[in-house]
Amino acid sequence: MVTTRSASKSVGPTTPPPDRAVAAAAAATTTKSRNSAWSHAPSRITLYWLYISLPLVVWDSVYVLFRPWTMEGGPMHWPLYVPYRLYGEVDHVYGWTAFNARSGFTSAQGTLNVVETAMYFFYLYLYFSAGVRVAGRSTTKILTGRPAALAVLTVFSAAVMTLSKTVLYWLQEFFSDYEHIGHNNLYDLVVLWIIPNGLWLVFPTYIIYVLWGEIVDGLTTASTGAIKSE
Repeated sequence: MVTTRSASKSVGPTTPPPDRAVAAAAAATTTKSRNSAWSHAPSRITLYWLYISLPLVVWDSVYVLFRPWTMEGGPMHWPLYVPYRLYGEVDHVYGWTAFNARSGFTSAQGTLNVVETAMYFFYLYLYFSAGVRVAGRSTTKILTGRPAALAVLTVFSAAVMTLSKTVLYWLQEFFSDYEHIGHNNLYDLVVLWIIPNGLWLVFPTYIIYVLWGEIVDGLTTASTGAIKSE
């Protein structure tokens, strides 16, 4: 009898029951998926650029869309739009030359400014309202799930709009033989037109480059998960 009991104790199962093995595998898979889940957090460069550029674009859009009230002699010109008197002489698109010629390009691009600015503000709203803090990094938030997808798609589309509109702005001058800026000397052209407008080429390009990679990673993660589930 003693031998029988010893044998029965030594013969016990060395592996967990099937149901426990399946549960352990499922838990490991869930943990792995959570760790590899796609998320989004804007870079500091992106946030700093939005903090600086958005007030400037709002200021510019109001000037454009409320002309001639915002132009020299108008009730909204002083003191907020005094700098545009000089800029209107550097770039006639913003001055009396284009306005008196009833050129619609300035107001058309100003209207697009309103649309893309609203998209940038919506992105910031999503980030600060739906983002969650990262442990150990009090200044960083992360978006996950649908808010992350919506935020990335929105800001990517806005950046493409900004870059496309700025490129169009430059190409208009090139193909019109520099009709509105060709009267400037080289120093004024570089300091007052090329550098300020060039910023709206550099930073949107950077945002597009970064978010392009994030979107590709997100789609790759989603497609890989769909293939595995099949």
